Amino acid sequence: MLKDVIKKKIENTIKKLSLPEVVFNIEKPEIEKFGDYSSNVCFLLVKELKKNPSEIAQLFIKELSKDKYFEKVEVANNGFLNFFFKKDFIEKELQKFSASKIQPNKRIKKLKINIEFISANPTGLPHIGNGRAGFFGDVLANIFEFLGAKVQREYYINDAKVSKQIKELGKTAVGEGTSYLTDYLKKKIEAIKSKIERLKERIRDDKEKLYSEAGFLLAKEVMKDIKKFVTKDLKIKFDVWRSEQELFDKSYIKKILNFLNKKGLTYEKDGALWIKTSDFGDSQDWVLVRSTGEPSYLLSDIAYHKFVKFKFNKVIEFFGADHQAHKKRMEVIAKMLGFKGDLNILITQLVNLKEGKMSKREGRVIYLKDLIDEVGLDSARFFYLQKSIDSQMVFDMELAKERSQKSPVYYCQYALVRCKSILRKNKKKNVKVKKIILKDHEEILLAKEVLRFPEVLHNIANNLQVHLLINYTISLADKFHNFYHSCNVLTAEKELKESRLLLVKKVAETFEVIFDILGISKPSKM
Repeated sequence: MLKDVIKKKIENTIKKLSLPEVVFNIEKPEIEKFGDYSSNVCFLLVKELKKNPSEIAQLFIKELSKDKYFEKVEVANNGFLNFFFKKDFIEKELQKFSASKIQPNKRIKKLKINIEFISANPTGLPHIGNGRAGFFGDVLANIFEFLGAKVQREYYINDAKVSKQIKELGKTAVGEGTSYLTDYLKKKIEAIKSKIERLKERIRDDKEKLYSEAGFLLAKEVMKDIKKFVTKDLKIKFDVWRSEQELFDKSYIKKILNFLNKKGLTYEKDGALWIKTSDFGDSQDWVLVRSTGEPSYLLSDIAYHKFVKFKFNKVIEFFGADHQAHKKRMEVIAKMLGFKGDLNILITQLVNLKEGKMSKREGRVIYLKDLIDEVGLDSARFFYLQKSIDSQMVFDMELAKERSQKSPVYYCQYALVRCKSILRKNKKKNVKVKKIILKDHEEILLAKEVLRFPEVLHNIANNLQVHLLINYTISLADKFHNFYHSCNVLTAEKELKESRLLLVKKVAETFEVIFDILGISKPSKM
């Protein structure tokens, strides 16, 4: 990766000049005149060397300006060290580059990752809010797999018979409540009416048990539709659909209670059993078993992490915007359980349409299926992934329905279509290029952008910011469209034509790999 070349050169210079070791950053500047990459290394050495950043920069410039890879290395007015690669270095790197053959990262190859996402409650079909974790989780899994990690995609079904949610659903199922009631749920209840009646006959004297069993039965029917929708419509393939009720059936709840008690991590108060989370940095302790004897949701969540998730060395999960406190709680629990891996809990912020917010409990639900039927899966995926998951988003339905270059997904797919069109029109299909020639400014910028692709994926693997891939895709499309308008390909002289054909081929390959990762189609014509 280009970034790694600079990192190694800076580290070698620090060692050669016997400078203090520092952890520095290398970023791609937004403005072209500030170089291909920029580093803050000079700022980090100010205290030790007792010099200003510009003076320190001269030490690096003196060493690195002689390097065969750099056209120039200079210091900006703000003290950042700016690097400009030589054209012939970019040509050589591009010659051997293939987006589909990026070498697996050794560190990432050692990862066994559990990614739990969507996990929509079995009280109705997924709504537009569930789309964020759905598409983010799927793309994250694709990226890690592409980079060589072993990934398990998991959907957690909140269907424990002891849960308040399932009991409320059960009340609605037997006609004694209205929680979660929608037209969709009314149809599901009608479809299993005979089964519900048999439950009523069998369980006459225990209302709580009736609600639990009826809720579990209805949730099971809802989950059939959810599985079909997720697999067929969203095109997301889960490795495991894990039922919360299984934790009880397999005695994981009893096992986790025994484990916590033996470790001295619990105590009794007011007839309830509490966990000592405050001893490990949480703001308070929490109830595990209520005074009624019912287990809290937290208890099953601890069992789920202990006996399932913490078998992996990296765990990624998505919590709703109202679960910030639970995030802190589970981070503390991981410490209490002695988890040595990496726990990443991502908070998904709200999704709104311009028409206003939704309320699932009141029955006013905007289903994800309706949105996809309206705008198409490609647009839905792309638009959901455009913004950081921790910021609120407003889904622009009209723009998402656009089939013109106003739409960012269309704009990017159209770049691939143009690539394929050029390659189709070339009569000599198998072009063997001895040396790539980058002549025009726009094709140099395009080549550099193509070479940034591995770096973007590795950045996302480190910071889990999937929207960076969308940013990169749009940037690559920008540079290709500029190249398309500025540089003749098929009518260029032979050597330059063949070089540009290879560049176009590499751009097309990069787009195809990206679209596979994003889960969107790769059109040949539009």
